[in-house]
Amino acid sequence: MRELAKRLAKAEVISVLTGAGVSAESGVPTFRGEDGFWKGRRAEDLATPQAFASNPETVWTFYDWRRSLLAKCRPNTGHSALAELEGLVPRMHLITQNVDGLHQAAGSRCVTEMHGSIWRVRCQSGCGEHEDRRTPFPPPLPPRCACGALLRPAVVWFGERLPLEALEAADEAARSADVFIVAGTSAVVEPAASFARLARSTGAYLVEINPEATPLSSLADDVIREPSARAIPQIVDLRKQSWADSQ
Repeated sequence: MRELAKRLAKAEVISVLTGAGVSAESGVPTFRGEDGFWKGRRAEDLATPQAFASNPETVWTFYDWRRSLLAKCRPNTGHSALAELEGLVPRMHLITQNVDGLHQAAGSRCVTEMHGSIWRVRCQSGCGEHEDRRTPFPPPLPPRCACGALLRPAVVWFGERLPLEALEAADEAARSADVFIVAGTSAVVEPAASFARLARSTGAYLVEINPEATPLSSLADDVIREPSARAIPQIVDLRKQSWADSQ
């Protein structure tokens, strides 16, 4: 922690990559495992372009259910601490694999959503219409765009490419970081996990926050085996104290 304090005090750019573990502490169900089942079906089998093409009503019913669960969740202390950290450094990049919008709800402004947002919808025909909607769609499902085409959740489904703009923002965040923090991610989903390795290779001080070991653990300069809701506020306090001591 002594070396981390020094790095935080000098850091001009701090980049953070968050995964499902950060949101799980707010009660957000994880996508995989037992929580990933809905009416006996795996979430991975519903979150695909093929599933939407064959039965858009079922997919939308599943997503309305997920949205109803997420509407009850609130940002935890980890989300709030990251929002505070954004105001303590000259530049901060926040990259998230989560689609729940909890970082923005906590006050973070510069957020790159690698997998989109469950609260937004877009036109299936690509007419460019986007909508941020947090209330259920009236029946019948699936909802339709003004052009008549189906609307779909604005998330990245299995088998789809990540948005180029998000990839470019994450690449810049990794290359420019003085300190790169990975919090609450298993580090097995690509290409998100590769950004931590890229940051490390370009000179960033790599910090992993995770109660469990991951493929990144051996590469990290500092490993904090605590939940992110506890560890991230500690890092923010460390930044404030170390910066004050350096003045």
